[in-house]
Amino acid sequence: MSPDDERNDGLFFGGSGETRTRLPEGEGAGDDGYGGVRRSSRSGGRTSSRSLVTVVGVVVLLIAAIAFANRGGDDSSAEGGDGKKPEAASTAPSGEKPVGGKDGGIAAGFPKTEQGAQSAAANFAVPLGSAEMFDKNKRNAILNTVMAPSSVAKFQAELDRAYTAPFFKNVGLNEDGSTPKGYQFVSRTTPIGTKVTDFSDGKASVEVWCSGLLGLAGEKSTKPVTNSWFTITMKLEWINGDWKAVTHSQKDGPAPVPGDDRASNSDEIAKAVEGYGGFTYAR
Repeated sequence: MSPDDERNDGLFFGGSGETRTRLPEGEGAGDDGYGGVRRSSRSGGRTSSRSLVTVVGVVVLLIAAIAFANRGGDDSSAEGGDGKKPEAASTAPSGEKPVGGKDGGIAAGFPKTEQGAQSAAANFAVPLGSAEMFDKNKRNAILNTVMAPSSVAKFQAELDRAYTAPFFKNVGLNEDGSTPKGYQFVSRTTPIGTKVTDFSDGKASVEVWCSGLLGLAGEKSTKPVTNSWFTITMKLEWINGDWKAVTHSQKDGPAPVPGDDRASNSDEIAKAVEGYGGFTYAR
């Protein structure tokens, strides 16, 4: 990004509000104020005015397009019948509007379509990679919500064997899975994209590309929060009017080249985890 590009960001992101026009070489130079060789005391003014009007028009159109996109295609008015503003809609990057239902805080009520299966897999990946999975009672509640009834007992047994004292210690927790005093445990999964690899009536196989955070935020933490990239594969079945996960597996990558971002200190990470909530994901 050039310095001029940075200045123009103010048009969209609440910057200084100034509009700077970069003139071609030769214009704007000279003592007469008309740019030396290229002189036009009348048409130049009109051209500048037309350019400004064009820029303002483009900005207005962009703002209108953003506002329309944020409405999610809803034809309802900006305010409800009781005069209250509607709640912010869940994000929908592409495809159908996301579901409005919740089951135990997890999105539910997905359509029986490929897009519905992708939305379900993305939303299931989030709790399955959350800090709540390190608490047996919360883990069982998550499994009962996202997994097919026939798969719950199997996954509970497998995860009970996996979440052991040595495993907890490896991620910086106490042997019982609790967080040491003065620290904040972080485990978050963020879906980046989804792909259907198989789909038939009532069954689907979906891959979810994810980024994850895991570690212990604290001044003297020996297990700092780190970032990872992985792909989750879920096989889903349509059960009692909704998608449920039958199997769940994970592999590393694809991972991008790390950037040059400065690593935040533990206090910044802890405040970010406390202050930024999650999303409902949709295809």
